[in-house]
Amino acid sequence: MNRPQYRRVLLKLSGEALTGRVSFGIDPEVVNAIAAEIRDVAALGVQLGVVIGGGNIFRGGEAGARGIDRTTADYMGMLATVINSLALQSALEHLDVHTRVQTAIEMKEVAEPFIQRRAIRHLEKGRVVIFAAGTGNPYFTTDTAATLRAVEIRADILLKATKVDGVYDRDPVMDANAVMYEKITYNDVLTKYLKVMDATAISLCRDNGLALVVFNLMKAGNIKRVICGEAVGTVIGG
Repeated sequence: MNRPQYRRVLLKLSGEALTGRVSFGIDPEVVNAIAAEIRDVAALGVQLGVVIGGGNIFRGGEAGARGIDRTTADYMGMLATVINSLALQSALEHLDVHTRVQTAIEMKEVAEPFIQRRAIRHLEKGRVVIFAAGTGNPYFTTDTAATLRAVEIRADILLKATKVDGVYDRDPVMDANAVMYEKITYNDVLTKYLKVMDATAISLCRDNGLALVVFNLMKAGNIKRVICGEAVGTVIGG
């Protein structure tokens, strides 16, 4: 199946996914591979927004727990997402994919400020829009930022790309007997304390009727498969 099932999509990538074979920072081969998959999706006519975490460079929450002022640490984490966003933008532009980076914190020399109407206009013109710097506020994760941006651009679906195949009843890395859900409701995710996204992000999806699919980014072609309606990963909704 090569026909997209969604017109407008928000893709959430973890910063850790960009490390690839390196222990810290950005692996150019991984970024280029992700960019190639995004190019293939954009070629189908799908309007695509992207949010990338910054955990491969800096984690605000963890740094805050180790003694850095939490607000300061979170702003440092937001800047890490900008670095990742610029790296992905560069990789996409090398593939002739028109791309814009919009940031929640104004930094006009490197990116546009986030303006909802402008973001939608870019998407309508076929440009990939990368949303950086989270929500611009401390104490909010990039998962929440991705959900917020998905709602703001009126995305048909939110895709969360991870290192595992979907949502499990237990951590599949720690427990080989963990069972993956094919479908699950938002309320079940919350009541079972499943570590999919933080509770704020899940509640925002639920309250706005935003469908969510969690899938494995490490399997080549999965982004396109999900967008084309194949049964990949875990569908969360209802």
